[in-house]
Amino acid sequence: MVTVSTRQIHANGLTFTVDEAGTGDDVAILLHGFPESRFSWRHQIPLLAALGWRVIAPDLRGYGGSDRPPLKRDYHIDHLVEDVAALFDGAGARRRLLVGHDWGAMVAWVFAMDKRLPLDGLIIMNVPHPAVFAHAIKTVPAQRKKSWYVGFFQLPFLPEWMMTRRKAQAVADAFSGMAVDKSRFPSEVTDVYRANALVPGAMTAMINYYRANRDLIGRYGGATPLIEVPTLMVWGEDDTAIDIACTEGYERYVADLTLKLLPGVSHWVQQEAPEKVNIVLKDWIGSRL
Repeated sequence: MVTVSTRQIHANGLTFTVDEAGTGDDVAILLHGFPESRFSWRHQIPLLAALGWRVIAPDLRGYGGSDRPPLKRDYHIDHLVEDVAALFDGAGARRRLLVGHDWGAMVAWVFAMDKRLPLDGLIIMNVPHPAVFAHAIKTVPAQRKKSWYVGFFQLPFLPEWMMTRRKAQAVADAFSGMAVDKSRFPSEVTDVYRANALVPGAMTAMINYYRANRDLIGRYGGATPLIEVPTLMVWGEDDTAIDIACTEGYERYVADLTLKLLPGVSHWVQQEAPEKVNIVLKDWIGSRL
């Protein structure tokens, strides 16, 4: 049986609370999204550890038990990439597997594009390559409509109030409202995310990911370095935030891409369909890494 422990790691000048399992220098880092935490990887940590990886799932900066720098610019993508590099370095990684969902996936894409450190594998869940997303924003009206909240999050104060009122009910609604299988998000799950959102300063930090990176899609919307790392993209087809069109058009950006579509699954893919996701992960890692 795999033992998962929680501890704090100092990296890139910050303290991160992480869930960790496994040993050795084959290191897998799991990056969560908004408005989640390391808890979102609870179904994948034991699997990856059993496959021989030392798994580190941090609360990203601003989230959960990790440090919350005070300024908007502290959440720029460059700082987020450096956090990941410092976590890999601190773990003494010999081989590196980077896994990301939602905002964590965006950080993972940029980490791979920037070639910040060599990767042995890249796993992305339900967030497109920035250049693909830039094209979709321009050409897919449904995606522009689905991305309305990104503009809303640029406003001061109001988004924090909306997300935290009624004990952060909007956070719980984000999961239960978007999920296809709502039984996967009972109160004991959503209460974890609500509690994190209500920590003083946490919601501002979480929304600052959007505010500090308004130029992200434009920055990577043109010519981008080819990602040559073996890449797996797992995608819940019933994602109401990201259009299915965002799973197309990767030939120019990723040399070695495996796409696994999961019908009847929402944006919260690794939490809503952990059995299906874990089969995909086990098969791909076993055959490619």
